[in-house]
Amino acid sequence: MKWDEYQSIVFERRARVLVIKLNRPAQMNAIDGRLHFELAQVFTDAAADPESDVVVLTGNGKAFCAGGDLDWMQSSVDRPSEFERVADEAKAILYSQLDLPKPLVCRLNGHAMGLGATLAVCCDIVVAHSGVKIADPHVKVGLVAGDGGALLWPQLIGYARAKRYLLTGDTLSAVEAERIGLLSEVVAPDQLDDASYGLADRLARGATKAISWTKITANLPLRQLVHSHFDAGIAYEVLSNLTSDHREAVAAFRQRRDAVFTGG
Repeated sequence: MKWDEYQSIVFERRARVLVIKLNRPAQMNAIDGRLHFELAQVFTDAAADPESDVVVLTGNGKAFCAGGDLDWMQSSVDRPSEFERVADEAKAILYSQLDLPKPLVCRLNGHAMGLGATLAVCCDIVVAHSGVKIADPHVKVGLVAGDGGALLWPQLIGYARAKRYLLTGDTLSAVEAERIGLLSEVVAPDQLDDASYGLADRLARGATKAISWTKITANLPLRQLVHSHFDAGIAYEVLSNLTSDHREAVAAFRQRRDAVFTGG
C-alpha cells in the first residue's frame, strides 16, 4: 500500500526514523477490520521503505491499543466466511513484524491489551511510561490468546510467569512488566518522547547494517517458533470465537455486567 492509502494508521518521519501511529484515538486504537487489514500490510511497507533505517510503533491519543474491537470480533461470528481472511491477516501481522529487518522500537504511550499487547511485546525494544498497563485478557472474553501472546510471552518472561498471566488475563503495571522482562524500559510520562525517540535516533545514527543483522540473528529462534506453531494458536482462537462463553462475554460487555461462564 502507498502511505496515503492508509486510513487507520498515520506516519511521521524523523530523519531516518519512520514513526507508525495507530490512529483510532476515540476507540482507544481498538483494532477493527480496517486497522487489522492495514496492520497486515504496514510492516512489509516499512521494510521496503528506502527512506528509513529504524521504525517506531506508537498510538495516537491516550491508549496504545485496547486490543480487538469487540463489535468487529463478534460480527465475524455472524459471517464465518471471514474467518479465513482474518486468520491470514493475523499471520501476516505477526510474521511481518518479526521479519522486519529494521529495529522496531515501541513507544508505549498508553495501555496495551490483547492484540495491542502482542504488537507491543513483538517489538525489539519497548519503552513505556509509568502509567501504562499491559495485559492479554483474551480468556476474560472467552477467547484463546492465539494471536501471538501465548507464544511470545513465555519466551520473554518464562512459562511459569507467562501462564500465570495468560490463563487469568490479569493486568500488569508497567513497572511490574519491566521487572519481569516483558518491557524494556519504564520512564516518567514526560520523559517518554526523549527516551523512545531518542533511542530510535541513536540507532539510526549507528552502524545500521550491523544493527539490522544483529536483530535478524536474535530473532531467528523466535521466527522459527512462531512459524512452526502460530497456525495452531489461530485455529484455537477461531474455534473459541464460536463458543457460548465468548457470546456471553460480548453480551456482558455490552450490558455492563460480569460475564457468567458455563464452559460452553
